Amino acid sequence: MPDRVPEGRFPRSVYGRGREPDPRFSLANERTFLAWIRTSLGLLAVGVALGVLELPLRGEFRVASSAVFLALGVLAPVHAWLNWSRVERSLREDRPLPAPALSGVLAVGIVVGGLLIVAGTFL
Repeated sequence: MPDRVPEGRFPRSVYGRGREPDPRFSLANERTFLAWIRTSLGLLAVGVALGVLELPLRGEFRVASSAVFLALGVLAPVHAWLNWSRVERSLREDRPLPAPALSGVLAVGIVVGGLLIVAGTFL
C-alpha cells in the first residue's frame, strides 16, 4: 500500500489505497461513469422539455413528471461519482465489486416519471 498519493491523483480516498489495477478495468469503470453523466444530461433535458414545451399533458402531471426527471438528473451524477469511487477502490484493493449504490432509486424514478407522463396524456 502506498504511503502517499502520487502528485495529481484525485481523490486521495481512492488513489491512496491498494495498488494500481489493470488499466483496462479502470478505463471501463471510467466509461461507466461517463455513461451515467450522459444519462444525467438526458434526464435533465427531459425534465426541462416537460417544463417548457406546450405538450398535450394535464398541467399537474406535466409539472410532477418534470420535477421527477429533474431530480433524477441531479441524482445521477451523485450515483456516478459514488459508484466510480467504490468500484475503483475495490479494484485497487482486490475486493469483489460492490453493488451499484443508487441504480434502483433511479430505475424506480424513471418508471414513476414515465407513468406520470402516460397518466397526464390519457386522463
